[in-house]
Amino acid sequence: MIVVTGAAGFIGSCLLYELNKRGIEDIIIVDEARFSKNCPNLTNKKFRQFIDKDSFLESVRKRNLPNIEALFHLGACSSTTLPDRDYFMKNNLEYSKGLAEFSIEKNIRFIYASSGATYGDGSAGFSDENENTLKLKPLNFYGESKHLFDLWILKKGWDKKVIGLKYFNVFGPNEYHKGDMRSLVAKSYDTVVRDKKMRLFKSYKKEYKDGEQKRDFIYVFDALKATLFFWDNPNVNGIFNVGTGKARSWNDLANALFKALDLKPDIEYFDMPPNLIDKYQYFTQADINKLRKTGFDCEFTSLEDAIKDYVKFLKDKTYL
Repeated sequence: MIVVTGAAGFIGSCLLYELNKRGIEDIIIVDEARFSKNCPNLTNKKFRQFIDKDSFLESVRKRNLPNIEALFHLGACSSTTLPDRDYFMKNNLEYSKGLAEFSIEKNIRFIYASSGATYGDGSAGFSDENENTLKLKPLNFYGESKHLFDLWILKKGWDKKVIGLKYFNVFGPNEYHKGDMRSLVAKSYDTVVRDKKMRLFKSYKKEYKDGEQKRDFIYVFDALKATLFFWDNPNVNGIFNVGTGKARSWNDLANALFKALDLKPDIEYFDMPPNLIDKYQYFTQADINKLRKTGFDCEFTSLEDAIKDYVKFLKDKTYL
């Protein structure tokens, strides 16, 4: 039996797709009850049972669950702008603690989603070594909730027993429901097709020209390869970055989208909302040395090739 939390979400539903491809269907999927019916991300997926996330946590507390081999904890509120810190502490931090304690007690393989948002403005670098994790200062409540859970895992010494995955900028099919939290490729596709133009934030730092702010963009299929690598290799544990190790600019992303659509690039730069100016990450780039040392040798898809593939899904909003 395998459990996937956040299974109706972006990475969770893609993981479910990959598990089904392996012939695995004995799966409990966990998410908000409103996603239990007519959720496109779950269409054609095979699993044993859907459980509401609050009901699942109650079953965990009562230890009222069947034997579980692995728990992929991918469920969380991922909004970087929501101002309700108490919600993040309850929904992301405390919920995760309950699942981790249960997994350790029952000897369940526990693989959880952390985030590149834990690195804040990047002033402490992007190393996932434990000593560097202690120095990080996230810029938003989402990043803080993930960071505090990483610190809690380290304090418990459970990094020697579980897997934490600091996903960087993951994009790809099944993210259509995420609204403003969708990747820029997904958010811009329809506009670019219609208006033949793309809009990017202006830069407010002199060392970065407009559109030259950089991110470590990783295609969801590559992120899943890393995720499943740690399930396939249960003797490997720790907290790891999941990114390509190569930062690319928003201009690069825009040009790749124009090229994939066979359009001439036309980029308009506009003012960033005031509430984002002090919380904006100008540069992220995963240090993947620790990841590579585990034996994970996947070659990451280039930004250009990933976007070229992704537009095939975006054209009709098809799902995995």
